[in-house]
Amino acid sequence: MTVFFCQSQTSTRFKNEVGLINQKYDSIWNASQETIVFTGSSSIKMWKNIQELFPEYQIINSGFGESQTIDLLNYTDDLILKYKPKKIFIYEGDNDISDKKRLKDILNSFSIIISKIKKENTEAQIILISSKPSIARWHLKRKYMRFNKKLKEMCEDDDHLEFVNVWDIMLENRKVNKELFIDDGLHMNDEGYKLWYSVIKNHVQ
Repeated sequence: MTVFFCQSQTSTRFKNEVGLINQKYDSIWNASQETIVFTGSSSIKMWKNIQELFPEYQIINSGFGESQTIDLLNYTDDLILKYKPKKIFIYEGDNDISDKKRLKDILNSFSIIISKIKKENTEAQIILISSKPSIARWHLKRKYMRFNKKLKEMCEDDDHLEFVNVWDIMLENRKVNKELFIDDGLHMNDEGYKLWYSVIKNHVQ
């Protein structure tokens, strides 16, 4: 009974937020125009000016706060596939590691998400964004570095996968650059997002 409750809670926790995302974009999405989806946890959700940064593209920002990889798997259809994107940028894993999820389970969820996307759209390009370093989670840096290494390896043998390293550019003298974060020490300020843009822009075009 407890297991069922946990599974149900996991699959329905973000139902309202996902519904609001769909409500927002369903009214403005142009199916005849090429679409790029940015999705994942709060680092994507809080990137408010993605569309302005890439005005020549139709951008869907379906990021949902506090999500983990399994949550994106549960909502792959609603947050990615329904918009038939030519490119998908995914940022997940950050909250998984903080929540002590096993690396193999995180990677397994990524693999299933990727398989679902490929099955629906064989031409889609999937860009996996590395975990970022942060002040709040710097004590977990070795786990994040291990995760990023595995994520990069996942992309190396697949022409439909690309890897974006945002970890290294957010370091200063091998430590996290504290000037890139808002007061909570976890989420980025404008300077942090400017760095993200500098490495992600080449993968958009």
